[in-house]
Order: sequence, then C-alpha cells, then structure tokens
Amino acid sequence: MAKAHTILFICLGNICRSPAAEGIFKAKAAKTGLSVTLDSAGTGAWHVGHPPDERMVRAAVGRGYDLSALRARRVDIGDFYVYDHILAMDESNYTDLKELQPPDGTATLSMMLDFGSGGEVPDPYYGGPDGFDHVIDLLEEASDGLLRHLKASHA
Repeated sequence: MAKAHTILFICLGNICRSPAAEGIFKAKAAKTGLSVTLDSAGTGAWHVGHPPDERMVRAAVGRGYDLSALRARRVDIGDFYVYDHILAMDESNYTDLKELQPPDGTATLSMMLDFGSGGEVPDPYYGGPDGFDHVIDLLEEASDGLLRHLKASHA
C-alpha cells in the first residue's frame, strides 16, 4: 500500500485561504482515491482555535466543500518534519516559512499556485464577496495540478 501524501496549506491567519485549500484538496483527493493526510495553518496566531471565516465557509459550501470541522492553528518548526509538502498562499507567507524552515527539515516548500496558474492566492479577507469565489476558483485549479503532480511523481 502506498504511503499517504502529507500536505500542509499555509496562509496568514488560517481562516480563509488555507482552510479552503485543505477542504478543496481533501474532496478532490477523495474522488481520485489518493491517500492524503492534510492540515492547514497560519503564519500568524490571531485566530488560533477559531473556525474558518463565515464568508469562506458560505462560499465553500456553495461549491460543495465542508470546512466546518477545521480550526485555525499556527505553523511551527515541527511541521517541516511532519509534512512532505508545505504550500504557501502568497509570497509573504512563503518568506515567513523560509525563515522558519530548519536546514534539516524534510518538507518541500512551494507556492500553492505553482501547481496552477502561478502567482499568489489573494487574501479575500478585506475584499468584496466575489473575492472568496475567486480564491476557490484558483484553489480548485491548483488542487487539480497538485493531484496530477503527486500522481506523476509516484507513478
């Protein structure tokens, strides 16, 4: 039996983008039968223990994704030994993660949209309501690309 892929999705507060990425990837991986262990975290600690932003929850539910069980946590140095892949939503998160990454950490650090259209997943927190749907569009595309990458690298 193949080892489960372990993936950690990272954004700033772990209440919008990274929990959405976790929920979307979980649903897509389940449809393909890919074995995964997933989590999400934030580089900041403001929302630790809180559920995802209700606007993201509504947008996700509208697309068939359930984020209700997720709770925010902060990324820590130990995550670089637990996960195979750590995926940052934007350059600021990526920079913070590079500073935290231990030299002997085993996780591969990438940008989420490296598996999609490239660039950054914008933070919808202070934007309009369409921002959440746009983020889901980007995360769906990147999740499909990540699935293809994982299947190709373990074929």
